[in-house]
Amino acid sequence: MLSYRHAYHAGNYADVLKHLVLARTLEYMTAKDKPLLYLDTHAGAGGYRLGAAMAKKTAEFEEGIGRLWAQPLPDVLTPLMTVLRKINPSGGLEHYPGSPLVAAQMLRPQDALRLFELHPSDYRLLSERFERDRRVRVERSDGFASLKALLPPPSRRALVLIDPPYENKGDYRQVQKVVLEGYKRFPIGTYLIWYPVVVRARIDDMIRGFKSGGVRNLWQVELGLGPDTVDFGMTSSGLFMINPPWTLPGELKEALPQLRDLIAPEQGCWCLNQLVGE
Repeated sequence: MLSYRHAYHAGNYADVLKHLVLARTLEYMTAKDKPLLYLDTHAGAGGYRLGAAMAKKTAEFEEGIGRLWAQPLPDVLTPLMTVLRKINPSGGLEHYPGSPLVAAQMLRPQDALRLFELHPSDYRLLSERFERDRRVRVERSDGFASLKALLPPPSRRALVLIDPPYENKGDYRQVQKVVLEGYKRFPIGTYLIWYPVVVRARIDDMIRGFKSGGVRNLWQVELGLGPDTVDFGMTSSGLFMINPPWTLPGELKEALPQLRDLIAPEQGCWCLNQLVGE
């Protein structure tokens, strides 16, 4: 099974895809005045120093955000790159945001963030990072178990990011269960569900589960370093998107070939599919 601790993989190609989709979705959803609730089930430490030991051990950022930092990029990446420039004011690429920091940079005073993290070290770092931000509530608890009680929010507007480590095959089934429970309670919410492509059959099982559970307006996007393989390891990274901004699929279709060419020009791959219509 995959072991996916955020700090070891900060800024890699999977983060680039996940965070460009997150940032563009936040930009779209904050264009309306009504408050927005952001829920992050596996928040990590919130942000990462690329010179730290864990990030340097794998140096995956060099083949992810490192390949994009000084390049002309598609417009869909503008919100994420704006956040990156804010947290790297010297102009060098020294820090990379986790999903909570992307959200905190983009959300407004009337919005709220609920962040869940079980790992003790990451929980401490996450709590310290946001201890003075009154919009943010950090909990050391299971985001899967906590999500159901928070939906629907009073504002009837929420963006839910589900980003587990997939350290055992049970995570795939648990994600299905949590998404379907949340969707049943709050079908008009926007859900972003990250997944690694390690064994394609598990992704196909998730798709069947979402479809049989009645999910509508379901999209799938992937960016990969190469084709699927029977060997051990993550070959691609993807997101299921439920009720994404209506403009986002078109933006991704235009941007993904350029991202593929920048990140993995030889064997890189991408896909964008509408799995269920509205």
